Amino acid sequence: MKEFIYYSKTAVTAGNLIKDDLKKAGRLDIVCNVIISVFFISNAMREDVRLHMIFDGGPNNPRHLVMESNKEMPISKKNVAGLIKRMLYKAKDEDGLREIVPGCSIEKKSFEKVVMDLDKEGKDVYLLSGKGKDIRELKIKGNEVFIIGDQDGFPNDKKKFLKKIDKVSVGPKILFASQVVTILHNEIDRKL
Repeated sequence: MKEFIYYSKTAVTAGNLIKDDLKKAGRLDIVCNVIISVFFISNAMREDVRLHMIFDGGPNNPRHLVMESNKEMPISKKNVAGLIKRMLYKAKDEDGLREIVPGCSIEKKSFEKVVMDLDKEGKDVYLLSGKGKDIRELKIKGNEVFIIGDQDGFPNDKKKFLKKIDKVSVGPKILFASQVVTILHNEIDRKL
């Protein structure tokens, strides 16, 4: 399974804060582009993909949203923002993932805890960084998790935590998060 973590320091964590202008909701426009890049290819949805999103904007942060491709997943390019809004409305502050619709769950969990839990599961966790090892040199095993930051990168407390994470790069240019996902998919598709 291909797994990605997308961290957003500004994405809102309450459904009532999502209006027509997704930029004003902590750049949920970028989040929607990442979701589309993770799950969609021409005329189809990718199979065997999981996306972890950590929203650290107020007022109920942190929120860990998980989307996993499956035949019942009710997502289309047209309704991505609506699905996020629905997930945030139905979120609780209780422990554990709460499935909102098939393939879409949410919980209150920090970025650090999500990364540590995936590491404990035996996943190879990598941080996307311009200073990382070229993705083309990485031996892909199929258990990798790739961490991607939002347009502002990571705050200092997260940077300190991420120092111990192996870093990979998709190329010499700084790209949009959604472009990074597309390149990662392409490199993995070629190797697996």
